[in-house]
Amino acid sequence: MRFTTDDHARVAAAIAQAEANTSGEIFCVVARQVSSYRDVSLGWAAAAALLAPLGLIPLGFNGDWLAFGGGWEIAHAPAASAGIGRALAAYALVQAGVFLAVFLLSLIPVVRRLLTPAALRRTRVRRAAMQQFLAHGLHVTEARTGVLIFAALADHQVEVVADQGIHSCVNPEVWADAVAALTAALRRDRPVEGFEKAVALCGQVLAERFPPKPADENEIPDKLVVI
Repeated sequence: MRFTTDDHARVAAAIAQAEANTSGEIFCVVARQVSSYRDVSLGWAAAAALLAPLGLIPLGFNGDWLAFGGGWEIAHAPAASAGIGRALAAYALVQAGVFLAVFLLSLIPVVRRLLTPAALRRTRVRRAAMQQFLAHGLHVTEARTGVLIFAALADHQVEVVADQGIHSCVNPEVWADAVAALTAALRRDRPVEGFEKAVALCGQVLAERFPPKPADENEIPDKLVVI
């Protein structure tokens, strides 16, 4: 998803319009990906490599399946040892193949999203949102009235983070309409429209509780950041 100069200008204008009626500060960030979830891919691959080959044992799996056997055997005792060695080698080879196949499959974005627990995705998106909230200084506004609207594209999730001054006065559920508006727009591949609506809705909430002050300064730049 590409954001043009005009897209950035539209979001900035929406923020400026919303902040005209409030002393609060609104900031927008969109992240293409908050985590590679490589640990999840490795976990699934390791689990599959450990468990999947066990299903072959009842079928009489041994080294002969992979052309490790089938030749003449010298004697009973050595043959038994050789058979065990072939079976172990074949088992290890199957494990390696399963591990690689599952790992590569899990790198496909749609598959990775399905394999990643929803709770883990929510946690990492929320953590990324908090990192952006702090990185852009929304926690150091004079009245602690900063609001971050954060969208994680690969995870299909939206977070609204409000600073302490707002959180103590406003029920977190009031941001649900803004989250829903942005989420619906992202599904239609119209992120800028979604940010405009979300910003307007957040502005309405802020205007009710935090009206503009005399000589109010714009403490946070009005813009959309893409990471």
